Amino acid sequence: MALVHGTSGGEIEETRSATGTGGTTDTARAALAAARAARADELDRWLTGLLARERVPHRDAPARGVALLAVGSHARRELTPGGDLDLVLVHDGHPEIADIADRVWYPIWDAGLRLDHSVRTVTEARAVARADMKAALGLLSARPIAGDRALVGELRAAVLADWRADAGRRLAELAGMCRERWRSQGELAFLLEPDVKEAHGGLRDVHVMQAVAASWVASAPGERVRAAHGLLLDVRHALHEVTGRATDRLVLQEHEPVAHTLGLLDADVLLRAVAEAARTITYAGDDLWRRVERFCASRRGTGTPRSLPPAAETEVRPGPAMSAGAGAGRAPGRGVARGVERKPVGDGAVEHDGEVVLARGADLDDPALVLRVAAAAAQAGLPLAPATVDRLAERAALPSAPWPDAARDALVALLGAGGAAIGVWEALDQAGLIVRLIPDWERVRNRPQRNPFHRFTVDRHLVEAAAEAAALTREVARPDLLLVGALLHDIGKGWPGDHSAGGAVVARDLGARMGFADGDVRVLETLVRHHLLLPDTATRRDIDDPATVQAVTRALEAVPGRERETLELLSALAVADAKATGPSAWGSWKARQVAELSRRTAAALSGGTPPPAPVLGPETLALARHDGGAVRIAGSRVTIAAPDRPGLLWRAAGVLALHRLVVRSARTVSSPSASSRDTAVLDFTAVPEYGTPPDPAALEADLRRMLADRLDVAERLERRARSMRVRPGITVPPPRVGIVHDASSTATVVEVRAHDRPGLLWRIGQALGECGLFVRAAQVDTLGAEAVDVFYVVDSQGRPLTDPDALVSVRRHVLAALR
Repeated sequence: MALVHGTSGGEIEETRSATGTGGTTDTARAALAAARAARADELDRWLTGLLARERVPHRDAPARGVALLAVGSHARRELTPGGDLDLVLVHDGHPEIADIADRVWYPIWDAGLRLDHSVRTVTEARAVARADMKAALGLLSARPIAGDRALVGELRAAVLADWRADAGRRLAELAGMCRERWRSQGELAFLLEPDVKEAHGGLRDVHVMQAVAASWVASAPGERVRAAHGLLLDVRHALHEVTGRATDRLVLQEHEPVAHTLGLLDADVLLRAVAEAARTITYAGDDLWRRVERFCASRRGTGTPRSLPPAAETEVRPGPAMSAGAGAGRAPGRGVARGVERKPVGDGAVEHDGEVVLARGADLDDPALVLRVAAAAAQAGLPLAPATVDRLAERAALPSAPWPDAARDALVALLGAGGAAIGVWEALDQAGLIVRLIPDWERVRNRPQRNPFHRFTVDRHLVEAAAEAAALTREVARPDLLLVGALLHDIGKGWPGDHSAGGAVVARDLGARMGFADGDVRVLETLVRHHLLLPDTATRRDIDDPATVQAVTRALEAVPGRERETLELLSALAVADAKATGPSAWGSWKARQVAELSRRTAAALSGGTPPPAPVLGPETLALARHDGGAVRIAGSRVTIAAPDRPGLLWRAAGVLALHRLVVRSARTVSSPSASSRDTAVLDFTAVPEYGTPPDPAALEADLRRMLADRLDVAERLERRARSMRVRPGITVPPPRVGIVHDASSTATVVEVRAHDRPGLLWRIGQALGECGLFVRAAQVDTLGAEAVDVFYVVDSQGRPLTDPDALVSVRRHVLAALR
């Protein structure tokens, strides 16, 4: 009975003797699986013998109307050394069932095994399963060991029929129980001392998936989830083996011995393997629970029973394999949803049944498609459909170095979605797309941080930091550099040595790979190298000592001419990094110290000169030689030259919005002409919101009608806005409008930072026009999903505004137009 009392460690010991370190992982894990299988077979034979000995007086055959069922881990043949034996004795009202039960249970107790047991009729077991979720889950996976097989079939058919008939209520209850368990136990992938069974992403979640599959609402766990479950089961087995106790919490002192039992190199390799498995399970579970929620919502909405396959089927039959990142198939018995509206959410992406899928005409050869679809999903606050992620991973082109502008902008838009980007990023990561886009990501992926301050693995911390940085994009002039800098600030933790110095080199290479300009690459490199400069200096040095501020300014000299810009980026990055680390890493005192050090450093910097008004090249200015209107369209480039007048900018931007074009950049200047009036030159870069670009001839015709005052842009835009149904999307920081003093002696400089949306430039320009202002020059940039727009405006006399009340009024008016 050695196998009954504990795992037979013969195979494991033999492997250890051969290698001294537990052997290869495959060999060690195979030994554990073999030990569990042998123990299950031995237990089955023993329990069968116990029941077979119980004969009814005056009968030669084993008792009829009695059956012994295994539930829980033994039912799944997954009983580890410390696991409980969970058995149900089912009968049809047998008069001697109490004596039979005693003669089965007592030998088990005498053998020293922990036993969870019950004795029920089919009717009693069915009633208990209806009322008690734990009992229901156990009976759904019950396995007959010995006795009356017909009785077992009757019970299983009844429990499955009840489970499926009442799926709407039971699955909602199960979801609530899971959420409570997750709140209590945390996320397995990111804990240093996790409970491998009960934490989110642990063994219990796979068992729950199997129960949901039994309802036919979703598919059974696929190959990747089963493999992840197998790894965690082996970890649990090894933990019981090395501790000699029934514990599921992988505490620090057990990391090394468990790793060696599994044939792994060390504790860090173990934690990375556990994190990988947990994230695979969690990702698949997220998709499953979305399906459950849709099912429950449909039941609440219709109030009618759902059509199900025949309830006589007693076995849970897996549907199309739902791997982590797959889930493409519908659950058994479900057809493709009919009449579900497909709504565009971006170029190449549409919303379908609460998920983002590829548009029918999406160009899989477009190297920006993967990131653009991901950004569209994140900005809409929707998940990527697993089947779509699989298709992108298998067939979509990826950007080569240097990335095109569209791919880089899409990455920034994805990160700028904040918390909504985390799930989308995880979907890409599970499909292997992140490491293909950013090869250095492999070194930090699932890497544990043995630091009590850190809540996450290195890779998740980086994504969380970018999400935190998204709330700070209004604080900096270059939100794109802040978001990418946050994503890369700890990328050096995958390399030996100082992670800041090593990460700076990686960030420099990745910045160039992503297609950033040389100057921007230097800023990124500096951000990563010095991302700890402000918090470390502010909390460990005397900021009243002039040498402290000088040390910070010397570090900023690595980016000559961009010191102030880099300082504000480092200040925002310090906040994002600390908040992503954990609640103990950021507090009011530290925030005050960092803010004060940043203020003093800014005051110490020479600051240089403010940026000049934008100037266009001679080729573009050549259009201004005529007093009349000129329009030139070349691909995404739209150039207009016309006599300057109030409202010209916003009317032109409105025409582009009418044609579903999003302004990515705009440059405007006023140029002296032969007449008494100046000529304004507007140079736009505009791309379609989604689908194909508009007909250039139609766009040019509308622009010319606008210049001739024969097109009511405002009325047509308002009519279009009324006809559109806008989904809420993600929560974004409020817009910010500021007056940049001393930036120009000939104009008032208005700076607007806002989340980009169709018609944004039109709204801003219209507001400025309503204030009686002329836009003498403008520099408009959309960085990812963030607009950073600067307008040089003058009054009707061509002079800058000086009245403080007028400046306040302009700011308020523009803000009102953005809300």
